[in-house]
Amino acid sequence: MEWLNQIDYWHWLVAAVVLVVLEILSPGVFFMWLGVAAAVVGGVLWLIPELSWQTQFVLFAVFSVVSIGVARMVLARRPIATDQPALNRRGEQYIGRTLVLSEPIENGIGKMRVDDTQWRVEGSDAPAGRRVRVTGVDGAVLKVEPA
Repeated sequence: MEWLNQIDYWHWLVAAVVLVVLEILSPGVFFMWLGVAAAVVGGVLWLIPELSWQTQFVLFAVFSVVSIGVARMVLARRPIATDQPALNRRGEQYIGRTLVLSEPIENGIGKMRVDDTQWRVEGSDAPAGRRVRVTGVDGAVLKVEPA
């Protein structure tokens, strides 16, 4: 435990760089905010070098929570714009398309072939072969109406 008393500001800056590199190598946006917190602790320790290691770790925890909270608030107000908003939501890509039922819709449930996949569909009863338009998605179920 003696090494904890010898933590210097540059240790925190190295930790910040390591966390940012982890962010680059992993999916999502999480390690970056921990890296920001580590860099802030390094800056505080540079200004106040006599901070105990316990205080440093408490500051790291506080700055981590604050940086993640601020990032979530900013991203909630200003979502990241994309030219392909339905990229990982395959069902939403079919909204507005007119397709043909492969099986009849009976009691509100049927099946339809879309490209290379068989989809479960919900809508008003209709015979197989009827053209329908996709109006929405509920999980893995396409909502359809007669075209």
